[in-house]
Amino acid sequence: MADPGDGDGQAGTGSNHGLVVGHFGLDVEVDLPDGQRRRVRVQREEPVVVGDRVRITARGAVPEPRDTVLARRDQRDRVRAIAANLDLLGITLASRPPAPSGYLDRAIVAARAAGIRPFVVVNKCDLHESRELFEQLRDDPALRDAEIDVAAVSAQSGEGLDAIRSRLVGHRGAFIGTSGVGKSSLLNALVPGLALETGEINRLTRLGRHVTTRSTLHQLEGGGELIDTPGFRDFVPVDLSPADLARNFAGFDEALRSGCRFRDCLHRDEPECAVRREVERGAIAAARYEAYLALLRDLERVADGQRTGRTR
Repeated sequence: MADPGDGDGQAGTGSNHGLVVGHFGLDVEVDLPDGQRRRVRVQREEPVVVGDRVRITARGAVPEPRDTVLARRDQRDRVRAIAANLDLLGITLASRPPAPSGYLDRAIVAARAAGIRPFVVVNKCDLHESRELFEQLRDDPALRDAEIDVAAVSAQSGEGLDAIRSRLVGHRGAFIGTSGVGKSSLLNALVPGLALETGEINRLTRLGRHVTTRSTLHQLEGGGELIDTPGFRDFVPVDLSPADLARNFAGFDEALRSGCRFRDCLHRDEPECAVRREVERGAIAAARYEAYLALLRDLERVADGQRTGRTR
């Protein structure tokens, strides 16, 4: 028997299923299979984000199961989903403003644990300092070990844009990065006619001004999709266990292929740990291992209940 609440409430739409392409407070914009687009209400108890597949009912948009979800903690320490059903994540950096300590590691772990393939985008490579940052990351043994590509891009000059477009063909991706690294400029360059507002870097704080405040999905010429997400100053992996971190920290990949004695090894004080063995013989840099331990302590603090929240 049909659910009487499953009607889409509008004749001629052709389907009561669609893809969320924009989020506007209590409403979302949904692309329907017949090419139409409509605004639909969302229920507080059934949160929806851009990239969600939804079923439109008399009560509004109801999300269908997600393949992947990207989430972060907000300033009130609440867990918030920001995009759904991604398969690529471009972690965007620049020399100005510099990323907070640990930002890249945290973003990589969050992406890999969520089943999203990360790659690094160094923007503003028309500037000497950003070019140096690109070369440093391109030669980083931890990123090479994790098979994480690093791209040099300039939204200003157009350098590297064709390579990014080619990478996104057949995929749904997003760029994350702290405010001021040029995410909106990069999207403007990749999506002709988009004309997102861009912000200047504060000369005193050296931080960017938040410009994008809503998430939207954009089609790329030649194929592929990009979700524009709000900039944020730090990316804290959520819904991760210490075991997730142990399996996904960039630079441990080669060691883990040989295997630790225990499947749930946290690479701290367990016997016959492949990671600590590689640290001791110098194959993994001590600084890299210390960065891992710092993030492990942070996640254990979360697991101990000092942080709470529900993904929305």
